[in-house]
Amino acid sequence: MASQAGFFEKTFKLSEHKTSLRTEIVAGLTTFMTMAYILAVNPNLLSATGMPSGELFTATVLASVIGTLAMALLANYPFALAPGMGLNAYFAFTVCGGNMGYPWQLALLAVFIEGVIFILLSFVNVREAIFNAIPQSLKYGISAGIGLFIAFIGLQNAGIVVAEASTKVTLGHITQAGPLLALIGLLIIAILYVRKVKGALLIGIIATYILGLIAEGIGWYQVDVEAGVYSLVPQGQFLGIFALPSGLGEIGGACFNFSAMGDINILDLIVIVFAFLFVDMFDTIGTLIGVSSKADMLDKEGKLPKAKQALLADAVATTAGAVLGTSTTTTYVESASGVAEGGRTGLTAIVVALLFLLSLFLSPLFLAIPSFATAPALIFVGFLMMESFLKVNFSEATEAIPAFIAAMMMPFAYSISEGIAFGVISYVIINLCGKKWKKVHPVMIVLSILFILYYIFVK
Repeated sequence: MASQAGFFEKTFKLSEHKTSLRTEIVAGLTTFMTMAYILAVNPNLLSATGMPSGELFTATVLASVIGTLAMALLANYPFALAPGMGLNAYFAFTVCGGNMGYPWQLALLAVFIEGVIFILLSFVNVREAIFNAIPQSLKYGISAGIGLFIAFIGLQNAGIVVAEASTKVTLGHITQAGPLLALIGLLIIAILYVRKVKGALLIGIIATYILGLIAEGIGWYQVDVEAGVYSLVPQGQFLGIFALPSGLGEIGGACFNFSAMGDINILDLIVIVFAFLFVDMFDTIGTLIGVSSKADMLDKEGKLPKAKQALLADAVATTAGAVLGTSTTTTYVESASGVAEGGRTGLTAIVVALLFLLSLFLSPLFLAIPSFATAPALIFVGFLMMESFLKVNFSEATEAIPAFIAAMMMPFAYSISEGIAFGVISYVIINLCGKKWKKVHPVMIVLSILFILYYIFVK
């Protein structure tokens, strides 16, 4: 056992990062539990294109494993990767549906090209330069905005807030099983956190799930498949929790199946690639800023020491995911839940990757955990990440206003990249008009111009 601990210490430098083997394992479990929903959601979304859902499940798992392992081994960071939400919807309903209506093989080709471009940009430090050019105050605003965004996702997943025609969002039926159990789970996490209990988030998730099982057993939580309310009891092929995975079949390597793509309009392909490129780049940069800020990984100048390696891992994951047959694979904001549990090294990511790999055979167990059980962890992580806002200098309006705009836009536009775009544009305009142009990095000016052009010609 001592030799194993020594191996992990030597490989991941646990003591240097003020963490331990136990902490990293708990952090990995927590991160996986909060993002395991992608195993069900991604195949469901992408199957609308005609891709087989069983094969998509396998591709989702394998892309997540490869991306997360790349992050662990290249950067030694506790960040997990999986096919990104929003990007998969754009893939399914815009590129392959709607007015475009392109074959899914062509969409996979666009994702593959995007990944290759990102690998090249990572090697020439373009993405790292963008990361470093963003001012510290804006990074704090981005971190706080991601906290709000995560909390909003958690509130939606639990049914605590729901869509409403006139106000767009309103309070849900909180006396129903799901929302009420989520609120109870949130209180459990808060009490454990206040009492400084290790693994508070993970305990809260498990406790909420157990309460859900009890609620289903006594008939309070009622299954209604047509309404999307599924049983919390695993339904596997073997012993209730095991199931054999599908192969990659027709989706594996389909990004190179040019015969299935029909006539390719190069201009349209460029637009699709650019859209994937734009959203993925700034979603990833925003996630790295937010989660690394919470983990105190940024240096005094606001730079992430191994940003190049982290961004390269993300690019490799996107490219590999396209070959496997899934949409853009990116760094997940839910990684913040593991960081909140103390995860500081790539060992956290290794644990997440192993759990994803295990889910190939234990999918019924992981897919039975409902969103209302993981929602309390997301909401509480949102609270923890709001601490970054306290570091914004509100006595300096040219710093505080763009930070506020970035933070506000993320949950309201439901996009990390949109929040960054509005934050960057406002920072440049406000500081230039305020005659503080010396503070504005040239890269920020270029970015603001590109953002504006994107909204005019692409968005």
